[in-house]
Amino acid sequence: MSQSAALARAVPAEASRAIREVEENVSRVIVDKTRAIRHALTALLARGHLLIEDIPGVGKTTLARALAASVGGTFRRIQFTSDLLPSDIVGVSVWNAEQQQFELRHGPIFANVVLADEINRTTPRTQSALLEAMSEGQVSIDDATHTLERPFLVLATQNPAEHFGTYPLPESQMDRFLLRIQLGYPSPAIERELLRERGGADPVAALEPVIDHATIAKLQDSVEKVRVEEPLLDYVMTIIGETRAAPALQVGVSTRGALAWYRAAQAYALVAGRDYCVPDDFKELALPALAHRVMLTNAHDSLGRAREEAERAIADILDRVPVPA
Repeated sequence: MSQSAALARAVPAEASRAIREVEENVSRVIVDKTRAIRHALTALLARGHLLIEDIPGVGKTTLARALAASVGGTFRRIQFTSDLLPSDIVGVSVWNAEQQQFELRHGPIFANVVLADEINRTTPRTQSALLEAMSEGQVSIDDATHTLERPFLVLATQNPAEHFGTYPLPESQMDRFLLRIQLGYPSPAIERELLRERGGADPVAALEPVIDHATIAKLQDSVEKVRVEEPLLDYVMTIIGETRAAPALQVGVSTRGALAWYRAAQAYALVAGRDYCVPDDFKELALPALAHRVMLTNAHDSLGRAREEAERAIADILDRVPVPA
């Protein structure tokens, strides 16, 4: 019996086992980053997308490649530059002289895991080429709609320390990312072991798929069935309301942002092996899911400083809103 067939009639433990296999496989190359891996899995199972805002060289590309390898998916990397065009992402129709007709040449967006590297280094026009793909799972080329492969995950990166030659993501683009996270440096002990063991070898090349696409689809469908009890829903709504009234925030979390947080918490509960949410699911994802969806009263030129201020405002709200028993 295939893994997907077993899952279709399985108890939650079977789903949990499939998720653990992916997490453990990715952990073989992304060491000491359990939280980031679980956030990436949360985005995948919630049919969302992930933005990693961090400095170069901490494992962002490796995480994307390892996740694609673990789910048996195709992986494409797009290096965003100032001269990148929308057609470089979605593809273009090319005239075939032999067949006397146009034929579509797919762009790199046609993959299961797409790494949009340094997304803030390209123009807003090119950034917007991702909007339809991330929101609808499809792209439009020459008035024709083309469905993207499933599962489909965009993992984008941007460097918060850079200012020159960058185009900050507009609110509409930021809102398409389910979660925004950081990886950070590994601990000194782990980093020492990485230097000793890996050298110039590529650890992702040795990874084998541990789950099939049909199983992922079953897991994604299971996310919608994760229960959220009424007292917990009231807690969520109180926090959302507080973001709209907080003096530090000019614009609070939108209804779409609240729905994204809700869906992310359901997926995170499934990743944790439960078919019901607890307050800690929402608290764990409050900063990654909400901080990039609010606008500060006092703007900051630095992406890093703006992120810190937004996260501090959300954290203050979490501290003062009572958690339901």
